[in-house]
Amino acid sequence: MDTRSTIRTRVANACDLCKLRKIKCSGAQPCGYCVRRRQPGNCRFTAPRRRPRPRSDDIAVQESLGSPSSSTQSHSRHSGQSRISTSRQDSDVSVQPRPQLTPAPSNAEPVVVVAAASPGAAGPTQLPGPDRPLDRDTVLAVLEEHEETEVPREARLLCDAQGKLIFIGDCAPLSFFQTVRRLVTTRVDANAFAPETSGYSALENVYSREFTSEDYGAEPPPITMPVGPVVSSYLDVTAGLIDLFDNTRLAADIDAWAERPRPRDRATNTSSAVNYLVLAIGCRKSDENTAQRYFDYARSLAFESLSGDLGVASVQLFILVTFYSLTACQINAAFLFFGIAARAAYSIGIHRTAVNARFGPELHRQRDRLWKSLRVLDLFLSTSMGRPPATSDLDCTVQYRAHDDEAGHETVDLLDAAAQIFLVIEAIVVEIYSRRKISPRLTEGISRELREWSTRWLQQLKDIIEGTSRYHQPGMVNGACQILCSYYYAVILVSRPFLMVELHRRLSEGGQFAAESRAYPMTGKSKLADACIDAAILMVEPVKDLIERGLMIRAAPVIVSWLFASSLVLGVGLLGGFGRIIEKHCRACIAALEYFAQADAHALQYSLIAKSLLTTALEYLERREIQERQQRTESSSQLFGLIPRTPRTTATRGQVKALSGSLQSDTPDGIRRSEKSRLMQVDGQSPRFSFDLEHSFLGLTETLPRTPDFSLMSGSLDADAEQTFGALNLFPLLETGGHIDLGNYF
Repeated sequence: MDTRSTIRTRVANACDLCKLRKIKCSGAQPCGYCVRRRQPGNCRFTAPRRRPRPRSDDIAVQESLGSPSSSTQSHSRHSGQSRISTSRQDSDVSVQPRPQLTPAPSNAEPVVVVAAASPGAAGPTQLPGPDRPLDRDTVLAVLEEHEETEVPREARLLCDAQGKLIFIGDCAPLSFFQTVRRLVTTRVDANAFAPETSGYSALENVYSREFTSEDYGAEPPPITMPVGPVVSSYLDVTAGLIDLFDNTRLAADIDAWAERPRPRDRATNTSSAVNYLVLAIGCRKSDENTAQRYFDYARSLAFESLSGDLGVASVQLFILVTFYSLTACQINAAFLFFGIAARAAYSIGIHRTAVNARFGPELHRQRDRLWKSLRVLDLFLSTSMGRPPATSDLDCTVQYRAHDDEAGHETVDLLDAAAQIFLVIEAIVVEIYSRRKISPRLTEGISRELREWSTRWLQQLKDIIEGTSRYHQPGMVNGACQILCSYYYAVILVSRPFLMVELHRRLSEGGQFAAESRAYPMTGKSKLADACIDAAILMVEPVKDLIERGLMIRAAPVIVSWLFASSLVLGVGLLGGFGRIIEKHCRACIAALEYFAQADAHALQYSLIAKSLLTTALEYLERREIQERQQRTESSSQLFGLIPRTPRTTATRGQVKALSGSLQSDTPDGIRRSEKSRLMQVDGQSPRFSFDLEHSFLGLTETLPRTPDFSLMSGSLDADAEQTFGALNLFPLLETGGHIDLGNYF
């Protein structure tokens, strides 16, 4: 009976956080909920007091915090997709006794009497109001930490190059572009991303083959190219993303295969298709026509092998088909091909390390790394397109960490580093972008995982990029850069919703946001917005460094996709007044996209979008500065009579307004052609692209690198085959309506 009465005991008052969260409070100081949330210092008890009427400042606080009913809703969703997300499962609240409230006299401050926090305490503890006053900024910061932010829901259907509709989810960079586009066109410039500033009709991802349809899918001529440099190029492109072979013997094995005759049987066809795809990926930069011929033939062999027994070679085959499709800007085709690779992998059990161990140490390692490659490629495809992944760790026993047997330290393995950071990205997508609303408190567990990954890998990856690491393997520099960019993109993905909230606030306040942002203290949301900008800046730096040193490859779909998101973050950061220094980094990001555009048609389209956003931001800031200067001139002119007080003052104001409006009267783009050329110049170089449609895009179809398109089974080049796996065309969308410790940002 005593136990039952103790459990049912009610207390008259709860701490402020428990009131805010609408949960049961133990009444202790600190209460059980605050102890479990690791914030005992923020456990405060405020006794209810009667007020004759609400004060103006309280009304302002209430309005700034939002409606309690809307800001205290908590959504929880269990996810088993990431086995490293084990630190975010402490949100259960138990029922504990509550304290008793001792009413204070009407003419005195209220006194809260709570039960002792420890069993050894002699009695209740009194917390008078005057002895422990609540700091206003602290209370607002704690409440704001739990206030929920709406996650933009921008999943939509986009048109590919042939007009077909494909789905792009919420976390995709293209969905983020849709969010940015809506914000800019509604708050800044309705014509910021108009079709006439993009030239989308000239950008068709259609590959021009030099051979006829009768030769399509036919066996290529004997291999005469040097195998060693081609394999080295293959390792540079795939480092940090996929690891399918013994790289020390790969060149010798392909060289021996190329010299001997190849009989036409199913097993030989599968291995031959794998070798052809390795050569196709490696020689695509130097000889695109030969690479396409190898790919077409290997793909036809791949589909023939589906009717037979599947093995490791079958999984390798479709992974390589997927990767080649990615480098050829056929992302939707890559997504479809990968589905075959994932199902083939499950069918032979490579997701179970116990099954892999039965094949001996060498094959055990190869099969484990094959599964890691699948996970990395799958999570990149699903994140970049906003679609559910094809693989999962629910039934997986393969470990993503390898330790040195002698020292016990984790070995430097780029594939393990890539798998670990993409698992964190998967957790971000599940725990943030699957919700309607999030709060800064929700990001604590993800921040902890990012800090742990950074502690293990960040400095090692930087050493590899800078050339000071003692570990050196072919392609490690480019692989380390792709993994480092993925880490920075994970930070962007976490903090992106808070950046958009801050931008909405600043742009809605008009010209007052700069002064007010300096006047008010930094909140959790504003710090997360700054973290998003910092991550975008840090992402550009290693890419720019490798480009200047001549070490960066041009076929890097991961870097291109993440750089596009980074360019959008930097563009809106400049637009939102986060600092004019962002313009320098934004231009560097555009320059990097133009570097990749020589081999990647999507990078070219991304660079055009980034340029348009940069131009809009600079025009907006210039208009703002002119308006601020006008206001200062009107107030200071009275000191010395600079502007007459006669009715001519109206004319003077009209002249100033005319000066502000002249930005939109010189050219249709809103700036003079010479000024436009200056804005588009990147790091002192002449602009490669301009928004002058008649001068820039009339001959673009002849100069752009052609991107192949794929048919599924047939070898014909008719219209249906061209539309089977259509490339994603971004511009129909336009036509329709470094260590980052996030723990320091709370």
